[in-house]
Parts: sequence; C-alpha cells; structure tokens
Amino acid sequence: MDAVLGGGLPRDGIILVIGLPGAGKTIMAQQCVFANASPERPALYLSTVSEPLEKILRYGQTLSFFDPTAVGRSVHYEDLGSVLHEHGLAGVLDRIRSLIRERRPGLIVIDSFKALHPYAESSSDFRRVLHHLAGMLSAYPVTSLWVGEYGLDEIAVAPEFAVADAIIALGSLRAGERTSRGLQVLKLRGGEFLAGTHGYRLSSDGLNVFPRLADPPDATDYDLGTTRVRSGVQALDDMLDHGYWPGASTLLAGPTGVGKTVIGLHFVFYGARHGEPGLIATMQEDPAQLERIVQQFGWSLADDRVTLMYRSPIDLYLDQWVHELLHAIETTGATRVLIDSFGDLRAASIDPTRFREYVYSLVHRCSRRGVSLMMTYEIPELFGLTRLTEHSLSQLADNVVLLQYRGLDQVISRSLTVLKTRASHHDAQAREFDITTDGITITR
Repeated sequence: MDAVLGGGLPRDGIILVIGLPGAGKTIMAQQCVFANASPERPALYLSTVSEPLEKILRYGQTLSFFDPTAVGRSVHYEDLGSVLHEHGLAGVLDRIRSLIRERRPGLIVIDSFKALHPYAESSSDFRRVLHHLAGMLSAYPVTSLWVGEYGLDEIAVAPEFAVADAIIALGSLRAGERTSRGLQVLKLRGGEFLAGTHGYRLSSDGLNVFPRLADPPDATDYDLGTTRVRSGVQALDDMLDHGYWPGASTLLAGPTGVGKTVIGLHFVFYGARHGEPGLIATMQEDPAQLERIVQQFGWSLADDRVTLMYRSPIDLYLDQWVHELLHAIETTGATRVLIDSFGDLRAASIDPTRFREYVYSLVHRCSRRGVSLMMTYEIPELFGLTRLTEHSLSQLADNVVLLQYRGLDQVISRSLTVLKTRASHHDAQAREFDITTDGITITR
C-alpha cells in the first residue's frame, strides 16, 4: 500500500478510510497503528458507537501484528461511546483534546467516524464540530485515520471528505460468481499515487496489497543479444528460422489436448538442460499431475533448474498472481517462463481492458529482462478456425503458433502452423506432427 500511496500515508494529515462493512477498514487501521506506534509517539485508537471496543480488541488479538505488550505502552485504546451518549459531540471534542495533551500521540484512529453524524443537532452543527476537530488535529503534529462505512456516493455530500488530505476506499469487485477485493486512492493532497484499482487480500497478517500492473510505454533501448533461443522442438525451431529471438514472447493457441502444454514443457526443460533456469507457472495441472506428464519425456519437477509455481484457478487474484510471478522470476533468475494458461488468467480478471494492461506490462517487463515467455491459450474450435484470441493477446505476442486437429478419414491428426514471427522469417506451411515419448516429431 505504501507503493500505491507514493511512499506511505501523508504525515500529520487526515486520512479517510472508507468502505462497506467487511472491507477490512478496521484491520487496516490497526495494522497502521502497530506499524507506527512507539512509546515516544504512541497511537490512540478511539472507538465510537459503531463497534464495541471489546470486540475490536478481541478480533485484533487474532492478527499476527497485534502486540499485547504494546497495549498501554505505545498503543492506547479508548471507547468514546459513553462520552458521546452523555455529552454529545462537544464532549467528544473535549475528550480528544484532553487525550492529545495527555498522550501526545503520533497517530489517532477514530472508528467509526461516520457514526458521529446522528449525534449532531443539524448539518450545520456537524460542520462546526468538524471544523473544530480538523483545526485541533492540524495544530498538533498527529496523523489521523477516520474510519467509516461510507459508500462512494457519499463523497460528494459528506463534509468530512472536503477536509481530508487523503481518501482510501476499500471494497469488493464482482464479476459473475467471482468476487475480489479492490483498493483505490481517491484523493491524496500534495502527492502522487498509483491510480486505478489495486487488488488486496485480508488474512491474519492484515492487508496485503498488490499494486495494479500497468506500465507506461518505455522507448529506451535495451540489448537482448542476437543468439537465437531454441525451443527444444527441432521442427518448430526450423519453422521459426532457427528459433526465437531472446526475450521474445510466444503464444501457443489451440484446442484442448492438442499439445500446447507439451511444447511449453519442451521449451522449459530444454533450456534447463543447457544452463537456462526455467519457471513453469500453471493453473492447469497440479504438481502430481504435471510430474506424471514430464516423466513420460524423461524429465522431473525435482530438477533444481526448474521452478514450479502452481495456483488453483478457482481462487485466483490476477493482481497477486502477476506480482508473485515477477518475484519468482527475479529470485530464481529464470530466463524461460511457461504460462499455462492465459485462459485461466482471463477468467480471473474482472475487466478486459485491465487484463490487456497486465499482459502488456508483463510481456514488456520480461522482454527488458531478457526473459523468453511461452504462453498457452485454448481456443474452442477443434477443426476450423474463425478467430484466434480475444483481448488482443496475439497482437502483443512476438510469435504466434497455431495447433489444430485435422480429420483424415477415420483418423484425427495434429497440425502446427506458425502464423506470426516478429522481426524474423518463418515457414508458414501447416505441418502435421505426433507426440511420442521421444518428443514432438513432424510427420509430413
């Protein structure tokens, strides 16, 4: 989240954390509290009437960052509910002023701030209290988090949004039966931030945010070398004019069972055998299934030159997946990457435009690092072909290889066609091939 915010929360500012119940606002606020509080600059966590303080503490203790030894020393909790009931908003102002003088905090959380609204006699009364509170907090060097169950439609009408220095919105995004969480920075006074929606997950470790991958075009030059990259399939290398360019991306498109994954595995294990670390990022086969496949060709996933990154397509966050992939490439030094398959990634994306941004950014980051990508994509047609892919995947790839079935009397055969190679010649003929334990061989 600090990366999304351009370095972190604005010091001594007023930050509104908004979202519907269950979005993770309280978890985020407590995570900020324990990350920043110290005995010299303690944190005050003030609950109002939205959720009992005892409940906040009970659930807070289940979080890994909650430090019981800090409570009462650098983190101080207080329930303002009774003050609010007995003395109204004026009493709350007095109590906050007294706590600031007594504790001299560096961070204050008010949870829930929206719950203060009903205690104002009128909208003008609430604005007056808001003005006094904002002035008090601005006069003292303290960072404030105001947590509230606001909807996006309230930003234009609720006066607290006008005095806020930053607004962070947490919420859920739904596409069909799939739901994911998204974080947006709606306002950051005097600072730059990463725009758009960023995925996040909630766990006992708090909020884990995955910044949106959307790289701007980069026209600076970079060297990729001139030595061709062999795929491990001799016939395909011949059709591609002796292999791929280093750092190129290749799309293998075809129907189910036609051999896309097998060609991709040849690509990775051939490179590993010749000193190039490989990475298999799959959503198709689990490790046991994949081991069974690779053993047929004399390989093993136990090869320390090949890293397996398996993720289930059922609960896949595209934001999280792409950051984990880039991290795995960096830590393993992989120069060959197989992604199997892009159809699963597309299904995990809630927005076609956003999906294209991810593919563009991923392809170009790998290219600049000299990492050769091979990506599989399943098309529905078994024999005929009306279109290759949706979402412009074929335009982003440097090479496009089409695998199809052919019906010959009572026998079905497989064919391979190179549709596209960027900055290179290729054999455009359709070639029939077989898959055996010796690999992939051209039959005609």
